[in-house]
Amino acid sequence: MKQGLSLRVSQHLALTPQLQQSIRLLQLSTLELSQEVEQMLDENPFLEVTEEAAPREEFGLDHTNTPVSQDNQEFESAMESIAGGAHETAATSQNDSETTAEISSEAKLEESWDGDGSVESAPDDSEWGGDALPRKSNSDDSDAEASDLAHGHESLQDHLHRQALGLRLSEDDRAALHFLIESLNDDGYLEDSLASLASGLAGDDLEQAEELEQHFAMALNLLHHMEPAGVGARNLAECLGLQLLDCKDGDETRAAMAMCRQPMELLAKRDVKRLSQLCGFPDTVIKGAIALIGRLDPKPGRRFVNVERNLVVPDVIVVKSGRGFKVTLNGDVMPRLRVHDIYANALKQHKGQNGQALQQRLQEARWFIKNIQQRFDTILRVSTAIVERQKNFFTHGELAMRPLVLREIADELGLHESTISRVTTAKYMSTPFGTFELKYFFGSALGTETGGNASSTAVRALIKQFVTSESSNKPLSDNQISEMLKEQGIECARRTVAKYREALRIAPASLRKSL
Repeated sequence: MKQGLSLRVSQHLALTPQLQQSIRLLQLSTLELSQEVEQMLDENPFLEVTEEAAPREEFGLDHTNTPVSQDNQEFESAMESIAGGAHETAATSQNDSETTAEISSEAKLEESWDGDGSVESAPDDSEWGGDALPRKSNSDDSDAEASDLAHGHESLQDHLHRQALGLRLSEDDRAALHFLIESLNDDGYLEDSLASLASGLAGDDLEQAEELEQHFAMALNLLHHMEPAGVGARNLAECLGLQLLDCKDGDETRAAMAMCRQPMELLAKRDVKRLSQLCGFPDTVIKGAIALIGRLDPKPGRRFVNVERNLVVPDVIVVKSGRGFKVTLNGDVMPRLRVHDIYANALKQHKGQNGQALQQRLQEARWFIKNIQQRFDTILRVSTAIVERQKNFFTHGELAMRPLVLREIADELGLHESTISRVTTAKYMSTPFGTFELKYFFGSALGTETGGNASSTAVRALIKQFVTSESSNKPLSDNQISEMLKEQGIECARRTVAKYREALRIAPASLRKSL
């Protein structure tokens, strides 16, 4: 075997800790980022949050002449390596005369958290995010009202417990009623059977389980007579039946009660003839009973669900500015972080055995601040590009949405497609037409008679418009909607119409028909 020497040139990409953290922070939602910041504040003594605003330039990004930094190049190279991409992360420029944003100067940091032995304060040690001003827009009043409603909210359990205070009950019965109230789900239903609840408390003691079940049965009867009507039901039929007890006695009410004892599928399909045969009422009474049931609340506890859960805080705010639109970051979601100056300066004088470990923690704090800044940089760049591409939407609404795919934004900004996917997931934009996830602005293309393309988002909006204006006596079928779209020059098959209709949570024509 002959031995020899040879030279070989190869490239190798290593995911450093800061690159891994940058990738992870980019895909986090606002809530997850807040939790990540709280965790880092607890773990790293060199990191602190401040409420004071330092005199700095407004944080943002100028797309007209912004080269891709070395950190961004490393980040994008990592993205390409992970996704198997093979395109360069070159800098691109964007004609952004109608959207405005600015960026503060960035200082170079050390290339790893291990540091180079220097503990001098870096320019980035100053507060970041402190210059972010609270959002001021026309929606402040509505946001305040929603927040006040959330804070002054009374839960379903609190509402029921307050009613229970007026009942004269033994200690055991009151405890049973309290247990059932706490066992209700958000819709006001009791999902578990009384036997399972009793056995869960009594364990293997059958005698105690039987006694508990009796107390639960009595408590459930009391719960069924509380407000809101229908609370404590085990299924939809029982929920509707409990509410019908409060209705005025008559043929329609009795027919509705009888219908609730039949399979719910018949009621959902509005099978008047079959229900008339099973319940023994004429068709006219059955139709009135169906209308009566339609006025009931199938989820009586839903009105008590905390509205704060449904509040979406936008990451980006788009407002009208002259002939165009201004894209800015929402200061309410930007953490105000900085390196603790006192600890950083004290570390310069520390030469003990733990000096290297502390230096690494200081470098970690600096990189965490920089990675968060890069996260918001990228979100702003992508959002600005989306607004530039979807100008018609911000002017005329969703009917004017144009087709857009991730690749277009990625090529325009010199970013990897996987980066755009991470940025647009769980990130929201406040627009003149409401708050939308960034992914909402991307949609596939449908062909038109003129050879152009129409956005699937615009087609869904058009379908919704057709259904809204249809006759309740003769609702539009999927075939009819498909033909109407063809009249608009849009090629959309019946199956595609059905898919979009289901995505919009619009019932089929047979269920939309008025009786």
